[in-house]
Amino acid sequence: MVRSLLRERDTLQILSHELQQKQDELYVENLRLQVELARYKKQYYGPRADRLHTEEELAQALLDFGEALEQKPANPDDEPPCTEPDQGVEKVAKVKKVRANRQGRRKLAAVEDLPVKTYNYELTGDERACPCCGVERKRIGQEERWQIEYFPAHYERIQHVRGKYACPACELNGDNPNIETAPMPKTVIDKGLAGPGLLAYIAVSKYDTYIPLYRLDDIFARNGFRVARSTQSVWCGKMSDGFERLWELMAERVRASHVVATDDTIMPMQAAGKTANARMWVYVGDESNPYNVFDFTLHRGRDGPKYFLKDYKQVLLADAYGGYNGVVAGNGITRAGCMAHLRRKIIDAEKAAPQITQEAVALIRQLYEVEKEVKTASVEQRLEMRQQRSEPVMTRLHEKFLAWKNELLPKHPMTEAINYALNQWQELNVFLSDGAVPIDNNISEREMKRVVLNRKNSLFVGNARGGKTAAILSSLTSTCRRLEIDPQLYLTQLLTNLPTIADSDLADWLPDRWKLAQVNRLTQLQDR
Repeated sequence: MVRSLLRERDTLQILSHELQQKQDELYVENLRLQVELARYKKQYYGPRADRLHTEEELAQALLDFGEALEQKPANPDDEPPCTEPDQGVEKVAKVKKVRANRQGRRKLAAVEDLPVKTYNYELTGDERACPCCGVERKRIGQEERWQIEYFPAHYERIQHVRGKYACPACELNGDNPNIETAPMPKTVIDKGLAGPGLLAYIAVSKYDTYIPLYRLDDIFARNGFRVARSTQSVWCGKMSDGFERLWELMAERVRASHVVATDDTIMPMQAAGKTANARMWVYVGDESNPYNVFDFTLHRGRDGPKYFLKDYKQVLLADAYGGYNGVVAGNGITRAGCMAHLRRKIIDAEKAAPQITQEAVALIRQLYEVEKEVKTASVEQRLEMRQQRSEPVMTRLHEKFLAWKNELLPKHPMTEAINYALNQWQELNVFLSDGAVPIDNNISEREMKRVVLNRKNSLFVGNARGGKTAAILSSLTSTCRRLEIDPQLYLTQLLTNLPTIADSDLADWLPDRWKLAQVNRLTQLQDR
């Protein structure tokens, strides 16, 4: 009897344990589905920014309050009394000016730099006669109104006429007349129809404003000159061949940086059956080497970044992709982590553990407040401030992660985010020992948006050569944007001079050096 009761007790304990385990699994699965649903809803309907759900509700409440306050009429009695009348009048005038500016036309940036064409309008002789006494009225002033007009682009055919010369005396004697044709400047595309400005326009349109070539075909047709997209594609390939030496030089300068930030994304490549998931990588140099260099590979293996970085020995700022472990292993590279990735993973799990999310994000926000204060500081000052204020926050955050991990189930969505942090903890702390290392990898993630927008509009590259073309032209246009250079002007001058540039002078055409030369030339002209 006793043994039977003991067996029943053991059986019940086993069943209870199995039921509890099943309950925990269902609970975790429910949380996982909630987190996944919230992620998809955010992807399709929500903002791209990584904000807490509670913050979004607060922001919406403040927005509704502001709209209601704006519609409410102002009561002069609500204005607080001021001790000095002059200040009160000035304050009221300032408020009225601000409100007037809100309702009026917004000022356009740099509109004063546009060329001006003036049209004068005057009254005719009959219209000048005074309707009262008939005497001709005199001009006493004028009124001005400005407009900004758009004139469509136009194309010109440039005829290059090369004179041919021969010796008439030699020809008369039956000898070789020694015919010689006058030379003309070399071009990137030998005997090509497109001039440097047209080539630059196509490259900038596709790789800086993300207009696919078939849309450019339509734009050209509207302006009276048709360029098939297959022809444009060939021209882009020829340009990338000409720019390859410069791209390699930019890559060398990036590898000379103390910190290189990198990221990658899918770049679909046309293949039989369906597109292949090739990759586009970006390598962002530091302020001493301000170049954004893109590289195309057929897969996401570590061979791509390992080959590009070659003998690089300093700091690599990247996400937690495991392929970078093989890149940095045994070659002296210090790998730095990205705090923004950690914050994103924690926010993604907010539905599963809102209280933990708020505490963790509050601590991470303290780190970014320090970064905001030291943004313009020197490397030494930044490092000192981080060690004083950020290091204690990181220590507290680590303690919190360990405590939360012991409280949560192993497969809890928040546990996955915490494990990500703990596995990357050494990399995430690199910014505390090097003031030149950013706290996150957002600088390279922003450049990846260029690839995503181009991918969204153009869908895929045709082959490996097309991927290389996209990498080279994206590198130049992205670097121009980083340096606030007009890519149309830069590429036009580069294409004009490229065939005659010696390898020893190629460094002078790097975007930052070209910009410096332009500034110096403008300064000299102004000093004359």
